Amino acid sequence: MSQVRDTYNDVRARMPPWTNKAFAVALIAFAAILPLTQGQANTFMFNCTLSMAYIVMALGLNTVVGFAGLLDLGYLAFFAIGAYCSGWFGSGFFASAHTCVLVHHCPKGVTGQLFGIHLNWLIIMLIAAVLCSVAGVIIGLPTLRLRGDYIAIVTLAFGEIIRVIVTNGDSIHLGSEALTAGNQGIPVIDQIDMGFVGPFNQNDLRPWYWTALIVAVILLLINRRVRDSRLGRAWIALREDEVAAASMGVPLVKTKLMSYALGAAYGGIAGAFLGPFFNTVNATQFQFGFSILILAMIILGGLGSIWGAVAGAVALTFLQYYFIADKWKNIPHDLGLNFQLSDVSYLIYGFLLVLMMVLRPEGLIPERRRKLELTEGVGVDDAQLGTQGV
Repeated sequence: MSQVRDTYNDVRARMPPWTNKAFAVALIAFAAILPLTQGQANTFMFNCTLSMAYIVMALGLNTVVGFAGLLDLGYLAFFAIGAYCSGWFGSGFFASAHTCVLVHHCPKGVTGQLFGIHLNWLIIMLIAAVLCSVAGVIIGLPTLRLRGDYIAIVTLAFGEIIRVIVTNGDSIHLGSEALTAGNQGIPVIDQIDMGFVGPFNQNDLRPWYWTALIVAVILLLINRRVRDSRLGRAWIALREDEVAAASMGVPLVKTKLMSYALGAAYGGIAGAFLGPFFNTVNATQFQFGFSILILAMIILGGLGSIWGAVAGAVALTFLQYYFIADKWKNIPHDLGLNFQLSDVSYLIYGFLLVLMMVLRPEGLIPERRRKLELTEGVGVDDAQLGTQGV
């Protein structure tokens, strides 16, 4: 095994320095032309579009968990806030409001009067990002003095609080309007309308896919630039050793809150896209298992790795919604078992994660630092010398 690894490292060392950038450009170009090889609306295109949105969420959670090392089990809260933003500001839910801004079609009732709030989708996306950033700061404040499992408990509680609020939001009123529609949800959300393009429709998923791809690529580039910035280096220092980072002058409060705020904004943007894509928002969409799914994506891809988050998001999206829920769903029945494969999806995730921890603990596309720690033995000699000295 070590010989194979040495050979692989030798090949990588001989490659020109621009190889990774060329591969990334080729991958994005392939993703851009992929819809041209498919039908306008089929299961494969649906899952491709969904995977783009999940890439955005994985990049956001990777900012918190992978870069800063702050375990977050309540990420579904930001998805929920972003999705409800698309319902609040892109539907007739607030019937007493009469607002329409930069959209092609402003729906009117039988009396000819405009009802609801209908904003340009780009505005909705911005609102979702801002609200989720504020929520990220709020969730970050109680964790400033906490570490490890305690952070996980607080973030888990925050996610459950948001879930309970959206479930019972029909009894919470803002003036004459309810906050949410509870389990009934907001059934009809405006399709994406950017003013200069749109509105989209469900009979042609290509515009949805390209929009999600553009958003994912832009946020990926932002994620990469931030990771290599002074703030990104502070996150990594915080992840490696919080005490050492503080002693070297890293502002812990600001650094942690910036991580939560940026990661939450990504979740809100993805939620603002998935609201109109699903054409509904209801409380049943926001279960604890969703946070585990996104967390599994970045663990599978490689904690702290940007391209690992992308690979993990695509892999688990297709595994969950294309193979388990569609192509392989009847395998248990074919074997004489009385259940569907989707009933044991979490068992499959657990098996995959255990398999990854055993065979490739650094992930599918590991971050360079973690790869050195886990596969190259960095720090092992020092540890052995320390043991011998004892």
